[in-house]
Amino acid sequence: MKVGILTRNENSWSSIQLRKALTKRNIQHYCFSFPQLIARIGYKPHVSARNVKALEKLDALIVRPIGRGSLEEIIFRMNMLHKLQRLGLYIVNPPKSIEYCADKYSLLTVLEENEVPVPRTVVTENVDEALRAFKELGGDVVVKPIFGSRGVGSARVTDSEVATRVFRAVRFSHGVIYIQEFIPHGFSDVRAFVIGNRVVAAMRRIARSWKTNVSQGAKPLPIKLDEKIEKIAVKSAGLIECKVAGVDILEGSKGCFVVEVNSQPGWRGLQSVTKVNIAEKIVDFILSELKK
Repeated sequence: MKVGILTRNENSWSSIQLRKALTKRNIQHYCFSFPQLIARIGYKPHVSARNVKALEKLDALIVRPIGRGSLEEIIFRMNMLHKLQRLGLYIVNPPKSIEYCADKYSLLTVLEENEVPVPRTVVTENVDEALRAFKELGGDVVVKPIFGSRGVGSARVTDSEVATRVFRAVRFSHGVIYIQEFIPHGFSDVRAFVIGNRVVAAMRRIARSWKTNVSQGAKPLPIKLDEKIEKIAVKSAGLIECKVAGVDILEGSKGCFVVEVNSQPGWRGLQSVTKVNIAEKIVDFILSELKK
């Protein structure tokens, strides 16, 4: 059996854990990055990398964060994944799932249409409409990049003059204005790690500000999810066929709300507060899927 790990850095913590889990099961594996891929049309191999002559001959491909890039680079990378999937390669996560998770608007529309609780959100290219939405949402909102993760580029805005400047700045750079109501959550949230159709581990992230990303200093604490939140997490990942997902959930006075599903989640913080070996669970899941 041969498994590929598509990663920006094969020596990153998560990639090392996956490599150890694969080695433990005597599974041959290769690490490579998107810039090392070569796509061919009209002759074979269709897609290859420096150390893999034909990616379609792998048994599975694990996709770690695809990294930043231009619009052309990102579209090309996703199109290569779609091509490999059409050729029959098992990919975790599937390219369509990655696309849903990368686009906050697209993701939340699917969740809302399937009765998953999400925060009130407005997306527009019009500054005046954004200012009206700012008032509709109570004058306390979080402005986020429509593409992005780990809280980078997100800002909480509570002043109308600041809102005007922020919205204009977003539009000046031809960005889309993505505004979400701020949900008081006690500076904590829940990260549920979903593999297949169950939550294998979860944590509460405690921060000193409204941003609760571990990468920005939040402290992870172990947590046992109640049945309702666990079902919401599994449903959210399943709706977009995300096989390995980090589902972020805010708990407010009006209930819980899914704010994000991460298709390429890191788990270093979570691993520090759980006895479950997450990398091994991912590999075990892939092996079980390949047997079907």
